[in-house]
Amino acid sequence: MSRSLKNKKSKKLGWIITIIILIVVLVGGFKMYVSSSMKAVNANNDKAVEVYIKSGSSNDQIIKTLQKKHLIKSSLVFKYYAKSKVSTGFKAGYYSLNKSMDVKTIAQKLEKGGSATPVTGENKLVVQEGATVEQIAAAVQKATKYSSKDFLALIQDQDFLDELAKEYPDLLSSAMSATDVRYKLEGYLFPATYDTKNVTSLKSLVTQMVATSNTQLQPYFTSIKSQGYTVQQVLTLASLVEREGVTNSDRRKIAGVFLNRIKKDMPLQSDISVMYALNTHKKNLTYKDLEVDSPYNLYVEKGYGPGPFNSPSLQSIKAVLDPASRNKKYLYFIANMKTGKVYYATTYAQHQKLTEKLSDDNK
Repeated sequence: MSRSLKNKKSKKLGWIITIIILIVVLVGGFKMYVSSSMKAVNANNDKAVEVYIKSGSSNDQIIKTLQKKHLIKSSLVFKYYAKSKVSTGFKAGYYSLNKSMDVKTIAQKLEKGGSATPVTGENKLVVQEGATVEQIAAAVQKATKYSSKDFLALIQDQDFLDELAKEYPDLLSSAMSATDVRYKLEGYLFPATYDTKNVTSLKSLVTQMVATSNTQLQPYFTSIKSQGYTVQQVLTLASLVEREGVTNSDRRKIAGVFLNRIKKDMPLQSDISVMYALNTHKKNLTYKDLEVDSPYNLYVEKGYGPGPFNSPSLQSIKAVLDPASRNKKYLYFIANMKTGKVYYATTYAQHQKLTEKLSDDNK
């Protein structure tokens, strides 16, 4: 073989290797770009940013709004995520977002739906869907002149609770008779935006939240009673459904799973209950966590538990009253943490297989 031919082959091989290296670098760089763009713009900035999505807005218009508010790093990455992961589409309304939210969190909130009225600004108190009493107390302190300490003291004042129970008996009778509850008003402070401009006292503010719950649940009191539930039981399940499911379809199926387990006298085994029992939020629970001694630990205790774990949305409440797929006898569910898709099983063996598969997929 001539030297010139060898040189040509060597050069060709060199170009191929160079191109391969460039491809690897580009692919690696793109993955890093996507990974970075999925994260929060500023993990330490939780200042509320109001976003208004007009009815009929396209995804491109919504993404443009998010970028203008500096809530996302990449419009391209957010658009891809929305197209591949969001099943029900974004909804119109006012949203309270912040720069510490990642792409997944923002997308989930937009998929749930916003408020019909502005949610931030002067004289506005936002009670988020799925917020606990203690989170609401923090929001009250941030948005009003009242401290979280005073708020928590008031909602544990028995005389005040008796006044509320007398005013709203259909709503609160089962809550007032419940035992071993941390806060009797947990779940009864309805998630909404409250105008605090004309609030004259902390009592009037809390009463406004309870009154809103009463108004929202009024059309469902008859159904709750006819199905053999108490309001406390419905709100307890709804508070779990609120945190376990994202789409309305999944919430109804998850409600069906919980009700099927109760019917079979099985513990609900919700991580949400354990975190509430521990009074903390953890990404991963340990086996020791699952054994925490608390009536709220529904890995150990059977039934509904003492009471709600947060303030559920009306959508979650309706899911409990109108569950889906109960005839399929699902007893287990697990979500793919990357895609958000929820998988259901009728037996523990099926559930274990799904758990192992998703464990590998989520690595």
